[in-house]
Amino acid sequence: MKKMAGKYDATASKIMTLVGGTENVSSLIHCVTRLRFVLKDTTKADREKLAQTEYVLTVLDSGGATSSRSW
Repeated sequence: MKKMAGKYDATASKIMTLVGGTENVSSLIHCVTRLRFVLKDTTKADREKLAQTEYVLTVLDSGGATSSRSW
């Protein structure tokens, strides 16, 4: 059976790259409208490009955690 690419696969891949890659993520929690990342090195995250990514409404930093709000 052929797997169909999801509507958000490209965006998810881009977000992971912009937070510094999977190797830079200590943890990831999601809820309905947010992705909450705890990053090993916050300087590797490109917040400006992340904020310009499709479906990302805001990027917040809180004590080493990076959160993106999407719809």
